[in-house]
Amino acid sequence: MIHLATHAQFKSGSLENSFIQLWNDKLELTDVQKLSWNNPPVTLLVLSACQTARGDREAELGFAGLAFKAGVKSVLGSLWYVRGEGTLPLMAEFYHHLTKGKIKVESLRQAQMAMLQGRVKIDREGKIAIDNQSRMLSSGQPLKIDLELSGNINLSHPYYWSGFTMIGSPW
Repeated sequence: MIHLATHAQFKSGSLENSFIQLWNDKLELTDVQKLSWNNPPVTLLVLSACQTARGDREAELGFAGLAFKAGVKSVLGSLWYVRGEGTLPLMAEFYHHLTKGKIKVESLRQAQMAMLQGRVKIDREGKIAIDNQSRMLSSGQPLKIDLELSGNINLSHPYYWSGFTMIGSPW
């Protein structure tokens, strides 16, 4: 499994205009198919960045679609610009369900439903809670997000959770 939480941009037209930002380099759309995704096999690639499943006639389903064609079994990507305050809680809940043995697509559905139903919250200190229980890091510290906004954020709005889609095998 590979998880990339970074910045990405998809621009229609020339494939070289679209990229995923790495530390000090850019992974261009044309580079995705050149990577060895099947040695060892990548069963899940999570592209937690903007527009990673958006495509055009040159690259249907964008980065996610090209990674799938190149051998990744399942790819989780986004269809539009996404924000960290919604993406981090969604991913935390997705991985929570995945570690409970649920299949990938069901884990995503459960995470999206938790957000839709208003069960996912960010408190004023930036701590993430699902069903009023704080999500913790492996270190035992609460999972937090830095907020520039004051007050509550309504994470039940589809903007925060519905842009993510699974491509490839649901298992």
